[in-house]
Amino acid sequence: MVFKIIVHEEEGGGYWAEVPAIPGCATQGETLEELKQNLKEAIEGCLSVDIEPIKEDKKAQLIEMTV
Repeated sequence: MVFKIIVHEEEGGGYWAEVPAIPGCATQGETLEELKQNLKEAIEGCLSVDIEPIKEDKKAQLIEMTV
């Protein structure tokens, strides 16, 4: 998967970044390399959160769409 990341430079040094496609997914790092590693871990962590199973509805339809 490819995500767009917004990287912010801290005034006192270091960086922090957010992943707009995943609300609440953000991290920081002292260097860009550290930030990139932390981003991988943050994204994996955000995507691994358990989501409540969808309640089965006999009348509902399941479709997939690529935009």
